[in-house]
Amino acid sequence: MSATTAPEPLAWADDGTHRIPFAAYTDEAIYRRELERFFYRGHWCYVGLEAEVPKPGDFKRTAIGERSVILVRDAQGGLNVLENVCAHRGMRFCRERHGNRKNFVCPYHQWGYSLKGELQGVPFRRGLRQPDGTVHGGMPADFDTAEHSLNRLQVAVRGGVVFASFDPAVEPFEDYLGPEILGWFDRLFNGRELVLLGTNRQRIPGNWKLMQENIKDPYHPGLLHTWFVTFGLWRADNQSRLRMDARHRHAAMISSRGNAGKASEVSNVSSFKANMQLHDASFLDIVPEPWWGGPNAPDMPDGAPVPTAVMTTIFPSVILQQQVNSVSTRHIQPRGPGEFDFVWTHFGFADDDEAMTQRRLRQANLFGPAGFVSADDGEVIEFSQQAFAATPGGEALAELGGRDVGDTEHMLTETLIRGMYRYWRDVMEAPE
Repeated sequence: MSATTAPEPLAWADDGTHRIPFAAYTDEAIYRRELERFFYRGHWCYVGLEAEVPKPGDFKRTAIGERSVILVRDAQGGLNVLENVCAHRGMRFCRERHGNRKNFVCPYHQWGYSLKGELQGVPFRRGLRQPDGTVHGGMPADFDTAEHSLNRLQVAVRGGVVFASFDPAVEPFEDYLGPEILGWFDRLFNGRELVLLGTNRQRIPGNWKLMQENIKDPYHPGLLHTWFVTFGLWRADNQSRLRMDARHRHAAMISSRGNAGKASEVSNVSSFKANMQLHDASFLDIVPEPWWGGPNAPDMPDGAPVPTAVMTTIFPSVILQQQVNSVSTRHIQPRGPGEFDFVWTHFGFADDDEAMTQRRLRQANLFGPAGFVSADDGEVIEFSQQAFAATPGGEALAELGGRDVGDTEHMLTETLIRGMYRYWRDVMEAPE
């Protein structure tokens, strides 16, 4: 499909977004339009943490949508995001995931580039001089290296987190997040130096939007995840709030732990295990941190407890997680309508003591591809995608809490999913 060819319109039930056609998850033409409109135009996409490229020459290969990009720190300490496509014959020249380079050289024809993407060297640019003085080959006389640099993206850095955009006209990053979500972003990334603790990668056979939905869905954690409901990390009866930006694309789910092991209506769900015990109690060695409710945190309602879990979705590409002392980013990298790569980056802060570092690492075992909690999510996403593909004309229901879109003070709602698809329809159904 070309960038200007529209896919067949989806058969939505009405003007709302409370019933999502299965084709939104399976149709190839819709997926290609999503890449163009969400990942390659008008949006900021996550690429990494400054802590992943601490020294000049350090680089990280990653992706925005299906396009390969390189986050690199240049000799002057600046951060650049370059498209991993040689300006000569279009080869993806960088294969390593991480490394350190003084420059980049494409192995195909040895074109060389600076860490800012500038073309520096072209073998046989002036041809090859023969013994009789004649010159064979070479680039045209008017060949200008300045016109053949790597594609250099727009870059936004805030709190040690790096976003990039292919769109030179993209709005300022702070406007893109909006004041509500920016407040939750700054609460986590509050200016302290970040320290990389480790990464996990997995490939999930499901549509990329299903992971955005999963973290905009407070309905399932206290039902699907035995860990969350039994130990009170995320329960429907915990005090909570759901917040969105003005366009409903980004969201924050905020919860305060306080009902671990206590009986309530939650006791009636099958995932509640009242007598469940841990062989290693250190997994729940939770230590409150000052920044949870510190000066960078958004205003809290009077009497509200300090949040112990905040899951922030930045559309379309990343989830920012604080679940008690575990903090991480989760990067969504689409690979077609029915598959995406999911990259977890676990981090801490430079002023953490060793005990806190070990605590963050232990609690990180709840998450990632084989996490005590997150393995459930990958499985249900896979099973959902299988059903979508096998059931043409079906639709997903998102009517918990009503059919409207708005912030709430509780978890028993699918308003954030409806909000995301409100934005999705606004963008996807707009003319070129």
